[in-house]
Amino acid sequence: MTDPGRLRADPPPPWHTRLGDALPPRYVIRRLAGTAALLLVLSPAVFALLRFAPGDPARTLLGTRSATPEALASVRAAHHLDEPFVTQYARWLTGAFGGDLGTSIRTGESVAAALGERLALTGQLVLAGFAVALLLGLPLGVLAGLRARRPVDRAVQSLGVLALSTPAFAGGLLLIYVFSLMLGWLPAYGPGTGGTDRLLHLLLPGITLGLAVTAVLIKLVRAAVIRELAREHVTFALARGVPTRTVLVRYVLRGTAVPVTTGIGLVLAYLLAGTVLVEQVFALPGLGQLLVQSVTFKDVPVVQAEALLLAALICLATLVTDLTHPLVDPRLRTGRTRHPRPGRSTPDEPAEVKA
Repeated sequence: MTDPGRLRADPPPPWHTRLGDALPPRYVIRRLAGTAALLLVLSPAVFALLRFAPGDPARTLLGTRSATPEALASVRAAHHLDEPFVTQYARWLTGAFGGDLGTSIRTGESVAAALGERLALTGQLVLAGFAVALLLGLPLGVLAGLRARRPVDRAVQSLGVLALSTPAFAGGLLLIYVFSLMLGWLPAYGPGTGGTDRLLHLLLPGITLGLAVTAVLIKLVRAAVIRELAREHVTFALARGVPTRTVLVRYVLRGTAVPVTTGIGLVLAYLLAGTVLVEQVFALPGLGQLLVQSVTFKDVPVVQAEALLLAALICLATLVTDLTHPLVDPRLRTGRTRHPRPGRSTPDEPAEVKA
């Protein structure tokens, strides 16, 4: 026989129900549609990026051959350069949706294949820089916030400003001089052959890339920690004698989740843009080096495709950040309130007592 004094507790909802409450399909679809609309707005600007720049792509295609009017007309017709801008854009956008990004003017290979070969290396470099930024920025930001306006705080902020003020090429050259030439610990350039060798080759570039954004993350985390420490519920918990570590983990760090995730999204966007200089310094054949070479030789299809790819990756990082906010902070959830089944208790009424 069941104890009459025992209250019947509702079982916790399954994970997919909790996920649906935090991220309702309508909210997700609206965010996806907004990202797609943004890319559609950016695509004409990306396509026109080099079309209206000084110079003639047809002359680049001819190379060292004589640029006679007949030869230029033949090249323009073969690459549809003689068509109106709208027609060229429609053709390019249709091909992009089908995975056909055109042919490189400089090398003659498929643009999609060229990007695919270099995307993995750039992705690994971004992940290395992201790991460095998180490992340094998050703990140092929390430390600076907890020791605000003290010597430790001033030292951390000074180091952050120094890292932010150092250009990527200067910091990379300094790291190469110290750890490659003087100490001989790490390789100076190149992507490596894979596995552990690839990791060793990406260590210095990853540190160079991550240090540039560590100061931004320190500032965001420090400000969020100071703001949470000043809130009434944190002050009340400390006054009641709740251990400081518990207050820090359950209240302070939890309250900083939204601004920190927003900052992480911005850091990812900056890392994608910062790979250009870092890959040049360390001779890494990634997307950044390909972009520099393509701009130099006015390789219009490659520049357009890579600019669109980088814009899509940045939009994707922003989208993931927006979808993460309701998961880390219940106050931002827009899901519907679940109605209990008959016989179930709600937060506003007492639970049933089993007889």
